[in-house]
Amino acid sequence: MKLSEIELRIIHLPLVRPFRTSFGTQTSREVLMVKVQNENGITGWAECVAMSDPLYSPEYIAGCLDLMKRFLIPGLKSKINISAEDVSVILKPFLGGQMAKASLETAILDAELRSRNISLATYLGATKNKVECGVSVGIADNLEALAEEVKSYVDAGYRRIKLKIEPGWDIEAVKHIRDLYPEIPLQVDANQAYSRDDAKHLSKLDEFNLLLIEQPLDEHDFLGHALLAKEVKTPICLDESIISVQSAEDAIALKATSIINVKPGRVGGYIESVKIHDLCLKNSIPVWCGGMLETGIGRAANLALAALPGFTLPGDTSASARYFKQDITVPFVMENGYLNVPTGPGIGVEPDMEFLDEITTYKEIIE
Repeated sequence: MKLSEIELRIIHLPLVRPFRTSFGTQTSREVLMVKVQNENGITGWAECVAMSDPLYSPEYIAGCLDLMKRFLIPGLKSKINISAEDVSVILKPFLGGQMAKASLETAILDAELRSRNISLATYLGATKNKVECGVSVGIADNLEALAEEVKSYVDAGYRRIKLKIEPGWDIEAVKHIRDLYPEIPLQVDANQAYSRDDAKHLSKLDEFNLLLIEQPLDEHDFLGHALLAKEVKTPICLDESIISVQSAEDAIALKATSIINVKPGRVGGYIESVKIHDLCLKNSIPVWCGGMLETGIGRAANLALAALPGFTLPGDTSASARYFKQDITVPFVMENGYLNVPTGPGIGVEPDMEFLDEITTYKEIIE
C-alpha cells in the first residue's frame, strides 16, 4: 500500500465525571488522532492512547506528536510500499514510543483492511461476536460516593467492577463494596502505588475473593512482583510492566504474574498484542483487554482484540456513556453486559467529522 498523506489531529473531550487514580485526576481527555490515506483515497483511523502528561506512562501527547513528525513518519515515508506488518520493523531503530508507533500501525492496518474488505476482528483471529463488559471505578471522595458510583454501574449491567486503590484508600474501600456486592466479580488496580514493603498489607485483600490485584508495584520491578505473588493468595496481574511479547514471556517465566492485562498502545499495536495473547494461551495465562479512556475509534479496535479466545476475563471495554456525553463515533451501547464486536471493514466505525472538527484543537496534514 502506498500512503499519500497522514493527518495528525488533537481533540479535547470532557469526561462525564472526574476519574481519579493513584497518579492523578482527569476531568477531560485530550486525544491525538491519526488518519492515513492511501493512493486510492481509502482512509484509516487510529488514536494514540498517551495522556496529556507523562504520569501514567513516559509517553505524552506533545512528545508523541514530536516523535511522529521528526522520526516515525519520515521513517515510514522512506518506504514506497508499506503494510501494517512492516511498521514495527521499519520503526524499530527509534527507541520507545510504543503508543505513537501503535497509532500509526493501527491507522495503516485500518486502511489496509478496508481496502481488502476485511474486519479487524477477522484479521486478528476473533472467535466471539460480543465482549463481556467491565468498568473501572476511580478513587472517590468517600465511601458513600464510591458506593453510589458502583451501584450505577451494577444497575447498568456491568459484569465486573474494578476499583482503583492507593495507600490509604484500599482495604476499607474494597471491604465496603464487597459487603454490598458479595458475588460480583471484583478486582483492584494500584497503578504501581505500593512497594515491596507492603506485602503484608496487600495480603489483607485476600479475604475479599478478588479476581486479581493489578500492577501493585513499580512497572520495572519483576522480582518484587514475583516475591509478592508468594505472599498473597490473590492473583497478581501485570499491566504497565507488559510492553512487548518479550516482557510478557519474562514475567511468566519469573512467576511475577499469573494474569496479564494487554493494552495495545502500551505494547506497540494490535499485531504485538496478538503475539502476547498467543503466548499466554500457550501457557494457560488468562488475558484481558485494558482501557485508556479511548474514544469510539480506540474502543472499536479493542473490542476486536478482546474477541480473541484467550481473553477470558471482562476487560475495560465499557460503553461510550461511561466516559463521554458524546463520543466521536456512533456510541457503543451495552446490552445485557456485553458490547458487540464491529463487523465492518477495518475497525468497523467512522468518526463523526462535524463533531470531530468542533472539538479539534490542532490539525496538521503531512503529504
